[in-house]
Amino acid sequence: MKAASIRFLLVALLSLVVASCVPRREEKVEEEQVQKVVTTGALVRDVTITQPYVCQIHCQRHINVCALEIGYLERIKTKEGQLVKEGDLLFQVLPTLYKARFDVEAAEVKVASLEFNNTERLFKEKVVSQNELSLQQAKLAKAQAKASLAESELKFTEVRAPFDGIVDRLRQQQGSLVKEGEVLTTLSDNSVMWVYFNVPEARYLDYMAETKGDKDSNTVELLLANGKKFSQKGKIATIVAKFDNETGNIPFRADFPNPDRLLRHGQTGNVLVNKNLKGATVIPQRATFENLDKRYVLVVGQDGIVKQREVKVLHELEDIFVVKPEGVAGERFVLEGIFQVHDGDKVECEQRDPAEVMAHLKNTAE
Repeated sequence: MKAASIRFLLVALLSLVVASCVPRREEKVEEEQVQKVVTTGALVRDVTITQPYVCQIHCQRHINVCALEIGYLERIKTKEGQLVKEGDLLFQVLPTLYKARFDVEAAEVKVASLEFNNTERLFKEKVVSQNELSLQQAKLAKAQAKASLAESELKFTEVRAPFDGIVDRLRQQQGSLVKEGEVLTTLSDNSVMWVYFNVPEARYLDYMAETKGDKDSNTVELLLANGKKFSQKGKIATIVAKFDNETGNIPFRADFPNPDRLLRHGQTGNVLVNKNLKGATVIPQRATFENLDKRYVLVVGQDGIVKQREVKVLHELEDIFVVKPEGVAGERFVLEGIFQVHDGDKVECEQRDPAEVMAHLKNTAE
């Protein structure tokens, strides 16, 4: 009886020891953690969309200056890179043949003139008839015509500037024997520059629908090779007649005034075609995220619950998206903390005015 009691006491003591070693499981009531985020809304305003195109820059007039007659290049009256005026003498070709021909024809004019004067005197004295006088008069006119032709041919040895422009590299040196039609230099009129760029067919159709043929409705800017914009703005002057079947593009031409002569023939750059959108819906890019090539925002409802919603991006600027108003108009969506919350989370919101948010972006969508 005593042994049984002892065993019972030992079991009881062992149970107490084991129970004391096991910590008590206390029920903890976890308080629901509510994430704080900054929200904003979409803004409706006028924006300017810029479409860049690679371009080639040409002078409105760029011609080869050629020798009109054969001869030795006697004088060079210009320098490479010189700005010349219309009518300035550029080259003088030594007239080996045409100078002699002109001298002969000039002498013939003198002989014919003397014969006519003598015949006229005799006609007044009634020594010769009227027919004789008329014949000598015709001979004089013929000699004068030949002399004028020889003089014109002689002037072909003077190569003059046909318009104001800049002289390019000299192709021949003084003393060279040049042939008729041989290129001496090129002359560029860069007072106005013609800038050509290729436009895809789809964009061409959009352009014609947007402008309805009014070329002045879109402003055009020129981005130079150093990344700076050209000081003058241009306008689309013409569209060529046909598409390139190999590329599917059609060339456009924009004209830019060049008063400081900065632009030269053969330069490259990028044409920036600006399109004005009235009443566009814009949102900050950082308020969106991408998933499977689609853009989404996290819209916060009146109950503070976050809902993922797709947005349709129409145009992309530096810091903003132009989107379709469906899904974002009149809504508030997460601006800061977008990657800390998920669809279905409950959040506390600090609302920021959309205009204030846009004002602090690099591209203010103006």
